Amino acid sequence: MKFTATPLPGVVVIEPQVFGDDRGWFMESFNQRRFEQGLASLGLPAPRPFVQDNESLSRRAVLRGLHYQLPPHPQGKLVRVTEGAVFDVAVDLRRGSAAFGQWFGVELSAENKRQLWIPEGFAHGFVALADGTRFLYKTTDVYAKDCERAIAWNDPALAIGWPPGLAPLLAAKDAAAPVLADAEVFA
Repeated sequence: MKFTATPLPGVVVIEPQVFGDDRGWFMESFNQRRFEQGLASLGLPAPRPFVQDNESLSRRAVLRGLHYQLPPHPQGKLVRVTEGAVFDVAVDLRRGSAAFGQWFGVELSAENKRQLWIPEGFAHGFVALADGTRFLYKTTDVYAKDCERAIAWNDPALAIGWPPGLAPLLAAKDAAAPVLADAEVFA
């Protein structure tokens, strides 16, 4: 696996090694030891253990996010796509961070097989680039409705460079999410 640091401290792009031949392909999508070693190679600590796996199916232009959970149930997320493609985004919400309010985005697809590690303290969202996009992620804490928060995907202060030409399809809670300046964030 190849681990690549991003401009956001702690957020990492992971590219698994894929073995292919005329029969198809094989890859190891997760290995705890290799995951921890890869993070350590970038000077990052091992996260809390993963405790929940989630999966969503979206049609093109569905935008989910920007979501996060506050303590006592913050979530680190290891995300990937098994069908279709997304533009995936992380936003630093750690108030003391030099990168507070900054974002990083990357295309994740069934074809490129990239994964993104988003540690606790970040908001996360994605827009589906194809119908039938299947999105999977592991979390370091369980879903906790009372800790769940969201930030507006189109907050002008964030100026996220979402792919052009998509009219986002949003859940009501995402459409009503506050801008960063009005949101609860990590201390």
